[in-house]
Amino acid sequence: METSTISAREEAKQLKKARRSETWRRIKKNKLIYLMILPGLIYFLIYKYLPMYGLIISFQDYKPYKGIMGSEWVGFEHFQRLFTSDEFWMIFKNTLMLFGLQVFVFFPIPIILSLMLNEVRHSFFKRSVQTLVYIPHFMSWVVIVSISYVMLTLDGGIVNAIIESLGMQPINFLLNEEWFRPMYILQVIWREAGWGTIIFLAAITAVDPSLYEAARMDGANRFRQMWHITLPAIRSVIIVLLILKIGDVLELGFEHVYLLLNSSNRSVAEIFDTYVYVAGLQQGQFSYSTAVGFFKGIVGLIMVIFANWLAKKFNEEGIY
Repeated sequence: METSTISAREEAKQLKKARRSETWRRIKKNKLIYLMILPGLIYFLIYKYLPMYGLIISFQDYKPYKGIMGSEWVGFEHFQRLFTSDEFWMIFKNTLMLFGLQVFVFFPIPIILSLMLNEVRHSFFKRSVQTLVYIPHFMSWVVIVSISYVMLTLDGGIVNAIIESLGMQPINFLLNEEWFRPMYILQVIWREAGWGTIIFLAAITAVDPSLYEAARMDGANRFRQMWHITLPAIRSVIIVLLILKIGDVLELGFEHVYLLLNSSNRSVAEIFDTYVYVAGLQQGQFSYSTAVGFFKGIVGLIMVIFANWLAKKFNEEGIY
């Protein structure tokens, strides 16, 4: 009995050793690929994982001169303050509204645009359109918002000039809270829709051309081919990107909204990202703003796990 147990242990050790040597052999064989991955790993380690140590201050009354180890521990006091604050539900609602616009209005547009570009057979026209819709992505939000300001301002803006020429009253788009959300999502579409088509066009190129040939022989027109072949072929890519988008439910980005934010539209424009900036950097409430950021991260993690579970539930590929 003891002999068989010892032999089993020896076999397990040898198997483990063989697996380890095989792993190192593969790493050595593909060392150039791992070297290409290394900069990305270093980036995430330095800017994503190491800063997580600072989340400790969300449970402290952090004082910079005392440091993290010397600051007083206050437990969940800052989280209680956040959830009982009168502004919390306003910010939460605004963030969800803008996120909903991104998911239900913006997210389908790159898919539709990539499907339309895939149907273009004139290569020069196709490349020209692709270039034109990609260009806005390389402009910062400062430029995008500045162009919008020049076009929409009451003082010589082209949009209001057209409205006045039609005999209507000019609209103060920049200070009117009713126009904030349409203006926000239109700017997102303008800047990011073309860039988002890159992944979907790459996925479409992997579709087997023989499927289209068989569909044409069966009498399917271009729309039927797109609906029954192209869309199902890129469905897994769409689901993965949707899961990642859902994970950013409270992470809309600071710069864009902050540039559009003013005292007149704050009730519909203030989101968690701008709130953290104001509370943390402008008002010096480091512990409180860290608690807000911690809350955002937890919600994003939960949403990713839930969305991935839902995708698996319907027999689709998730992100893990």
